[in-house]
Amino acid sequence: MNALMKNTAAALQRTDLLGLWLGLLSLRLLLGWDYFESGLEKFQGENWFADIQQRFPFPFHLVPPEWSWQLATWFELLGGLALVLGLATRFFSVSLIVLTVVAIASVHWPASWNSFAELMQGYGFTDKGQGNFKLPVLFIGMFLPLVAMGPGRLSLDHWLRQRWLGR
Repeated sequence: MNALMKNTAAALQRTDLLGLWLGLLSLRLLLGWDYFESGLEKFQGENWFADIQQRFPFPFHLVPPEWSWQLATWFELLGGLALVLGLATRFFSVSLIVLTVVAIASVHWPASWNSFAELMQGYGFTDKGQGNFKLPVLFIGMFLPLVAMGPGRLSLDHWLRQRWLGR
């Protein structure tokens, strides 16, 4: 039984190490690509933020829609690229969480709901009149390990930390 426990512990340690290499990389690649695509759509599209500015939460509704559009576009483009590279991962993860919360409040949240059951009808991928906040909520959940654990070992952040701290 002792050998089985040692082998299990060793296998779990290898799996944990693999997670530091590939698990966090996969989160960065998925999130980075999606946010980059979203920023690219904004970059190539027309500003529709003026139509929804009144739904932006405080203090974001105070920012002119042209500025909000540019900030969202460039945070998505640069943040997406930075996530793929693993550069300033915690900064961009927190920044993109804030951007996502604003998007949930202004675009994805149901216009009205009277009960928790009605609200949860909006927890979906398609908007059938009750909102569609499932995907952005999942993105926030995917960002949390990057904020808490950092970008993982396959990242520029890790390489820079090793070089800077001399380890």
